[in-house]
Amino acid sequence: HHHNAVRRMILSCFFAALSQMTDSRFRRVLLLGVGLTLLLLIGTSIAFVWLVGGLVGDQMTLPFVGQVSWVDDVASWGSAVLLAVLSIFLMIPVASAITSMFLDTVAQAVEDEHFPRLPKAQNVPLGDAVMDTISFLGVLIVANLFALVLYLIFAPAAPFIFWGLNGFLLGREYFTLAAIRRVGRSEAKKLRSRHALTIWVAGFLMAVPLTIPVMNLVVPILGAATFTHLFHRLAPQAPYDRTSPDPAR
Repeated sequence: HHHNAVRRMILSCFFAALSQMTDSRFRRVLLLGVGLTLLLLIGTSIAFVWLVGGLVGDQMTLPFVGQVSWVDDVASWGSAVLLAVLSIFLMIPVASAITSMFLDTVAQAVEDEHFPRLPKAQNVPLGDAVMDTISFLGVLIVANLFALVLYLIFAPAAPFIFWGLNGFLLGREYFTLAAIRRVGRSEAKKLRSRHALTIWVAGFLMAVPLTIPVMNLVVPILGAATFTHLFHRLAPQAPYDRTSPDPAR
């Protein structure tokens, strides 16, 4: 029964999030996220091609052959292919991390729509948000690099390792971010460990569509909204009780 209840709760959070995707704030975050992600990928590719060009150079004198100027083309084509492969792996951490910076906007839009009586959320200082994002990005990239080794060893299970790992990390991060705004960091951690499995399952469900191009741009926003709903289901706050001290005031 418990499993069914968890599944129902996650799905209802997901559909509530889905139904709000047309919200103008969601759209703004999506455009910002897509724009920044593309800029980052383009920036990385230019730097990469430039680096390869700088190392290899336009011409190369080979013994017996003399001057060769095609090395550069081969190197840049190689780097283009490599970048396409890398972008699939990088897309997830990048899109997720960038969205985590705007998670506040998404969470606020969800709360305005579905939980209008809540007191004002705590503002997470920008410095903290940026640090959280950078550390989250670092963890994601390192974890995914390690996972590459696992993919090679357990090739048939690779998608599940990928989804399981990223689902765990995404769930952790997004739940924590949604919770910090309401209950602060230490309480967010307690809630996170208490509901670890539910959060992981929800994260896993997010990680699966993250492997689909284009979908993966929308998923972090959907995820941010879903986890905001999930947080309110798992930790119902009493917005009607005005006598309790409110940390945001």
